[in-house]
Amino acid sequence: MTAAPFRVATLTLNPALDLTVRADGWRQGEVNAGQSLQLDAGGKGVNVASFLADWGLSVTATGLLGSENPERFEMLFRAKGVRDEFVRVPGATRVGVKLVDGAAQETTDINLPGLAATPEALQDLEARLDHLTADHAAFVLAGSLPPGVAPDFYARLTARLRAAGRFVALDTSGAALNAALAADVLPDLVKPNIHELEAALGRPLGGEAEVLNAARELLRRGAGLVAVSQGERGALLVTEREAVRALPPRVTVKSTVGAGDAMVAGLVAAHADSLGLADAARRATAFSLGAITRLGAHLPPRAELDAFAAQVQVDAAERVETA
Repeated sequence: MTAAPFRVATLTLNPALDLTVRADGWRQGEVNAGQSLQLDAGGKGVNVASFLADWGLSVTATGLLGSENPERFEMLFRAKGVRDEFVRVPGATRVGVKLVDGAAQETTDINLPGLAATPEALQDLEARLDHLTADHAAFVLAGSLPPGVAPDFYARLTARLRAAGRFVALDTSGAALNAALAADVLPDLVKPNIHELEAALGRPLGGEAEVLNAARELLRRGAGLVAVSQGERGALLVTEREAVRALPPRVTVKSTVGAGDAMVAGLVAAHADSLGLADAARRATAFSLGAITRLGAHLPPRAELDAFAAQVQVDAAERVETA
């Protein structure tokens, strides 16, 4: 008997059309020359869905999408074979502006507010999520919450999904992350960057020992894997039994947009293949490298990803226990 495919559902409550403008050496307050412009369907969960589809997994994307400008999203989903389960809501999906300075390898983000979520739209969305629970093994809850959504939305959804035996990955920040980490049931995978983790815990994390202790604090609360991304310094991945540090090779960066989303996708793909922590770190870092070496949420061919993975340095992180 053929095993059922590993299906992943991604949730994006606050998607955006990412307008990426490359303007090398641009200066604030001056007239600047741009080299290129690109408009992509975006939002953290949409990006994760795009990366996972490139990898070859069966993916469903859901969330809230403005009915006035869904075309870019629909084109992306058709092109990549992603099942579209977004709830259409009145109005236009927000635009996020990305100013990319290729010379300095820096990206400046300008994020506009999203559409307000109505109780009716959220009720429709939760019904769709309940339906997806029947045949999807993993759920990725990603991105900010739009107006009209309570800060504990992800926390409540995590409890429902984990009670149904589903793998839950969370990538958010601010009040939504605070509520999720303070809940009785935590996600299987939590992937904050270092600044988001500091904000959620309310204290600075000065060195690796403090980051490890912070991660283990979340593990004791019920998380299964904590992955803390730290930009060029790589990432720390921590489970109850082990901790590894993944350091990426130097590459030419075209845009940092979506790097964290690619890491989430890599970790979910690693979970689908039951990889050990070191190999999961290599795959997740390779996904991030693949993302930052091109514009838009697209992965390179597997051969290139394998080459990146082979260049990732993975070491055992110092085990530091708290009293």
